Amino acid sequence: MKFTQSLLPFFLALAPSALAASPTDLQAQIGSHVIYSYPGLEPSAQLLELIKEGKVGGIILFGENVSDNLTTTIDNLQQTYKQSPYYSGSPLLVMTDQEGGEVRRLSGGPVSSAKVVGEAADYKAAATQMGIDAATTLKEFHNNANLAPVLDVFRVAGDFADNYQRSFSNSSSVVGTCGSAFIHAQQGDGVVATVKHFPGLGGASTTENTDVEPVTIDFTKEELRSVDMAPYTKAIAAGVDMVMASWAIYPALDANYPSGLSKAIIQNELRGRLGFKGVTITDAIEAGSLVAFGDQGPRGLLAAQAGMDLLLASGRNVTQGEAIYDALAAALKDGSLDKRAFSNATNRIASLRKKLIKF
Repeated sequence: MKFTQSLLPFFLALAPSALAASPTDLQAQIGSHVIYSYPGLEPSAQLLELIKEGKVGGIILFGENVSDNLTTTIDNLQQTYKQSPYYSGSPLLVMTDQEGGEVRRLSGGPVSSAKVVGEAADYKAAATQMGIDAATTLKEFHNNANLAPVLDVFRVAGDFADNYQRSFSNSSSVVGTCGSAFIHAQQGDGVVATVKHFPGLGGASTTENTDVEPVTIDFTKEELRSVDMAPYTKAIAAGVDMVMASWAIYPALDANYPSGLSKAIIQNELRGRLGFKGVTITDAIEAGSLVAFGDQGPRGLLAAQAGMDLLLASGRNVTQGEAIYDALAAALKDGSLDKRAFSNATNRIASLRKKLIKF
């Protein structure tokens, strides 16, 4: 969707909310919700142009993007944005998965996996060091956010969360303590933390991967609340900045939609019952678990309608982010995306970005 002066009356009608009164302002506000990705070592001219147009809220990095020149590349992205007329005064979000163990995109710590940390004699101290190490590495590469720690409480040895040693423990108490220690240490050193995958992927078997196919976790509401969501209570009390929702379906909470597309889970459980007031972020929009929910744009719109603030276009294809952006813009115009709720989400993102390190 291209913005033109013919749309000005629509944008003016949105005032005095955070959806400001001009097409250019709204363009940047919609853009702040979309996290892009790119293939290879250098961002394309197309992505740079989108940054200049204010249509990019941040970047997620993968191993294929990492080289000795990564900090220069990131600095150039930030400088491109800073020179844009849409510059908000705050940096773009630059994030990756620097969990520890096998899941590390950047060379450096934390070296130990969550499982090793959770089994330590003093697991709180070990998790604190994990958060310190993560922040050190992320700042070295000019990243300002981390999609970690994982708060999944595994159930069976060798299941999905345990098999890759991404879970601290099969004890909610240990997971909550480790997660909170990680958060305190990393955010205390200036790097945004993200807890995932709400309400929990601890029930997924070894072969159940939401990146690849639909996954259903058929625990009771009581078990989900007392076991899987319990670590989030500690994380929220610790002041975690972001929560990533899972793409699994939890029939006890919502029989039809995965967590990241579910108003019942995001609004009623995460924000309502647990009281989370920070920024929500989706898992990968291109995930195989979402095959029943249309193309990239419609998926992003469903997530936004459910209450997800940041939409993760991590398919290393710039047109994916554009499709999500266009879907949001069209939905705001036709009223299928609630303007007040979207305005509140925009404000949460803006508040988060004001906290980001400026390298």
